[in-house]
Amino acid sequence: MTIESTRFAPAPIQNVAERLGVDPRHVIPYGRDKAKLDLKALEEPRRREGEPRLVLVSAITPTRAGEGKTTTTIGLTQALARLGVSACAALREPSLGPCMGVKGGATGGGASQLIPAASINLHFTGDLHAITTAHNLIAAALDNRLFHGDDLGIDPRRVTWRRVIDMNDRALRNAVIGLGGPAQGVPRETGFDITAASEVMAMLCLADGVDDLRKRIDRALIAYTRKGEPVTAGRLGITGAVLALLNEAIMPNLVQTLEGTPTIVHGGPFANIAHGCNSVLATRMALHHADWVVTEAGFGFDLGAEKFFDIKCRTAGLDPAVIVLVATVRALKLHGGVGYDALYEPNPGAVERGLENLEKHIESAQAFGKRVVVAVNRFGTDSPEELAVIARACERLGVLHSLADHFARGGEGALDLAEKVLVEGSKPNPPFSPMYRLEDSIEAKVHAIATRIYGAKDVAFTAQASKASASAKKNGYAELPICIAKTQNSLSDDATKLGRPRDFTLTVRDLQISAGAGFIVALTGDILRMPGLPIVPAAERINVVDGEIVGLI
Repeated sequence: MTIESTRFAPAPIQNVAERLGVDPRHVIPYGRDKAKLDLKALEEPRRREGEPRLVLVSAITPTRAGEGKTTTTIGLTQALARLGVSACAALREPSLGPCMGVKGGATGGGASQLIPAASINLHFTGDLHAITTAHNLIAAALDNRLFHGDDLGIDPRRVTWRRVIDMNDRALRNAVIGLGGPAQGVPRETGFDITAASEVMAMLCLADGVDDLRKRIDRALIAYTRKGEPVTAGRLGITGAVLALLNEAIMPNLVQTLEGTPTIVHGGPFANIAHGCNSVLATRMALHHADWVVTEAGFGFDLGAEKFFDIKCRTAGLDPAVIVLVATVRALKLHGGVGYDALYEPNPGAVERGLENLEKHIESAQAFGKRVVVAVNRFGTDSPEELAVIARACERLGVLHSLADHFARGGEGALDLAEKVLVEGSKPNPPFSPMYRLEDSIEAKVHAIATRIYGAKDVAFTAQASKASASAKKNGYAELPICIAKTQNSLSDDATKLGRPRDFTLTVRDLQISAGAGFIVALTGDILRMPGLPIVPAAERINVVDGEIVGLI
């Protein structure tokens, strides 16, 4: 069956909302193919009987070969709909940085895509631009205080609130502003992060409504005084203006898949430098209207899924019924030591060697007390012998697995996966077990994640990280959850270590307090909060031909 034969004619967005069960009064169309959903929809009684079920899609450690986590999320949701289930996907918004950089578009692929793909990947409904502007308003207001005579006692050397832009731009990582004389401001060092790492992004994604977002903005830590006391954004007196900029951005966005399945797309934090999950409000909106909701967490289970549980679920009271772990034969061969150029040659032995990476992620998922279904995202080059290696491993580990062909066949290609998800997800669902207690020390919380999820032997804090930990404790931030910024390419903090690294020490070089978001960022390795473009960026293949955007996906 061809990809085209699996497609449904795109429905008007009002029809998609009706299919999901959203009252028309709460649908705010953005053209014909996307809409905002008013938060008042959450105040309506749930129309469907029974408790909705949440499915979390995660993956093995990412590789250059690609795993297809978003594609699997979309294909699985389409398959559930084909089985007559009320289903909705809840996904993150793509960032322009990766779209123009290495990754390209992030709306799925083949017969398991979101539409309108080009719009979603580019400016969409303007959410990321609103977040960028809101974040930078706080930065501008802070520098304005310094210029006009600061009554807050801010130490210009200890301003922690940087600026953001939704683009990979290494030249902006470090900057000196305020140059040019007294009329241009107070000179000081600063820099830019990418918008996906913005604390405003995290605050919007973790807020349970406008009032909660207001409180988060007020308590965001932006600087320290010369006496070392915290200065929060609320003291700038602009929280109302920041909220005004986010007034529409806080509302989740509704689109559809190629098969017309409703999908809510909202928020876009990365999982290697932020918490990696779509917004709480989007997930709740989906759960309020559908019986089965499929969501994903960024990168591998060690990054996005751990934060999904320990930050998002803990904050919002969410709890998935089942976890889908995505793996590919090609990625397992890379983890098994095969070079990228040899991936298309059958090599069951390399798959066998690479299985230890999958096994570690299964162990981590089960450590949270959750059942797992392994989704093998199939490619035409996969040999029967290689697929049999994965099947035997899953049987040995006591987890279900499914060979999914959703890229080529859409929902039809994921029917077996959907049936197994329904079986596992319908079983009794005990509450998840967090990796740590909030009252544990910062060092103990990082140690729990590093040893239990990454497989580290130990954790080392640099002198700067230890100093930051002591400051966090002194200022009342020590009981916040931990958000570890770490390379996505390895379970360790060394991107070159594939498979299942053992006997390594995770080094924390610094801590950043995200008081508004409600977590502490632990920086490891050489991870940066502003990516750079590659030698040949994806932007070089994007064009407009006869009014149509090409080369983006």
